[in-house]
Amino acid sequence: MARRPRLLPAVGTARNLLAASLEGLLADPARPGGREAGRPQPAPADLPLVLVACSGGPDSLALAAVAAHFAHIGRCRVGAVVVDHGLQAGSAGTAGRAADAARALGLDPVEVYRVTVERDGVGPEAAARGARYAALDDAASRLGAVAVLLGHTLDDQAEQVLLGLARGSGTRSLAGMPERRGPYLRPFLELRWADTEAICGFYGLDPWHDPTNLDPAYARSRVRGEVLPFLEDRLGPGIARALARTARILGQDADLLEQLSAEAYASLRTDGDDGTVLLPEDGLRSLPAALRQRVLALAALELGAFQPSFERLRAAESLLDRKGSAGPVQLGGKVSVHRQVRGRSVLRGEPSYGSLVLRNNGSNNGPGGKHSRRPIQE
Repeated sequence: MARRPRLLPAVGTARNLLAASLEGLLADPARPGGREAGRPQPAPADLPLVLVACSGGPDSLALAAVAAHFAHIGRCRVGAVVVDHGLQAGSAGTAGRAADAARALGLDPVEVYRVTVERDGVGPEAAARGARYAALDDAASRLGAVAVLLGHTLDDQAEQVLLGLARGSGTRSLAGMPERRGPYLRPFLELRWADTEAICGFYGLDPWHDPTNLDPAYARSRVRGEVLPFLEDRLGPGIARALARTARILGQDADLLEQLSAEAYASLRTDGDDGTVLLPEDGLRSLPAALRQRVLALAALELGAFQPSFERLRAAESLLDRKGSAGPVQLGGKVSVHRQVRGRSVLRGEPSYGSLVLRNNGSNNGPGGKHSRRPIQE
């Protein structure tokens, strides 16, 4: 009998990370079934289903291989969703090969989604991301998956922090990608790209390498191919881990600030006429700046805006100074805010007097409209 290859340390680490990420979702390990005579058996239909978002690249293919282990030992069923964005020549063939690789690992079901990427005023990466998550949402809902696994690594997290710094972003953006958001899990945020390459080698997989990852036309590609290597050369090889650690620390801070701002918003917000949202000036002034800006952003998001910029939020805050113009200030997505002044139609003591009034001036983007949900941030 041929001796089984010694388990690669990166594979053992990856399995432990995935088990921790899926804690509470996997079936009891004492459950019978899974392996018989060393060969994987079909997973029972009543086991929880986990989906892997698989592009065929090293990270997602390594994740698929590691996840397949949990199906083979009877802890869950594992399927895969391959999203073909149709943005590159031969994308259908690439998606088909990724699906074949997932099936060869024993994943079932394996589905390929062909999506149409519509820019709709956003950049190509954001548009592709939106289309991808829409497909993953649909697959998870239709198939009844308990989780969708994403193959982002520590290096991806470091890139995200650097990009946020370059944009002058706030705490949430610098916190990078969360380990968990709804059904989406990122179990490999402690692994490096080299680890996923090694895992693919261990399983005899031939991953696809996306040519856009090193295309200098994209900011993320420049960070990957030029900025991070330069920083590691000049500051030491630990820079990627330091950036990822920063993201983890800021993520905890961002979670607390968002909880406090949501509570403040709920206590201050009232409905105005014609679908407006009223925020009392005195209440806003009493908040620390970090919460005040987030409360204004929550109101704008509720009315259909995308995340307002820091500059727009500061302009809205300036209305509280009661100097100069009473507005309106545009917050994006046809959402504006103005200070309600006393006049013939608004008397002292009426609900809107002494408040900032936020309004959606469009016809289709109000509460419940197509932009009423916060866009997914990776």
